[in-house]
Amino acid sequence: MKRRQVLKNIGLGAGYVAVAPAVFSLLQSCKSEPKNEWQPVFLNVANGFALTQVLDVILPKTDTPGASELNIAQFIDSYMNEVAGDNQKEEFKSGANAFALSFKENFDKEVNDGEAVDFEKAVAKYLGADKETRDGYVKRISETQDPDAPEADFDAHAGSYAYLNAVRDLGIWAWKNSEAVGENVLWYDPIPGAYIGCLPESEAGGGKVMSL
Repeated sequence: MKRRQVLKNIGLGAGYVAVAPAVFSLLQSCKSEPKNEWQPVFLNVANGFALTQVLDVILPKTDTPGASELNIAQFIDSYMNEVAGDNQKEEFKSGANAFALSFKENFDKEVNDGEAVDFEKAVAKYLGADKETRDGYVKRISETQDPDAPEADFDAHAGSYAYLNAVRDLGIWAWKNSEAVGENVLWYDPIPGAYIGCLPESEAGGGKVMSL
């Protein structure tokens, strides 16, 4: 099966619907280079590095697999290159560039020179912002996308907030649907059998979400 068809079967463009773990495993096998040798196909090299670092902050390796271990950055880059629509591609690439600009402003260095602690601070700055600040970012995003106000200035900080939100959503969705997480972290039953409405928690996966 061609890699593009595998990506389409995942159905990410149709609202992040659930996928069979085996399908996601096939996707991963299409692009399994080690992190330090990976060459993005959609983003430029610097933004690809930043994407990997951001995902490592959002989905670090603990007692469960992390983003790098599951090639989540490679998946997102491939999805954007081969499946995403034109508007989604443009927004994601614009967001990646906005993040690079704000990173330069915040840390006085290019994203490809950033260290893990820099990316931790960047993620905390935008995704951990208070409600008033987040609402301000959303307002600026809507203003810069308003066709009736094309003169609105581009805001790299608002763009970074939108980008990190998109990366977080895509990353968590991909993580939950990976074979490793589906079979080893979530409640996995390959032959679930009859539906039983009332079960003690100990017999229902210990309270874990069931893997589809």
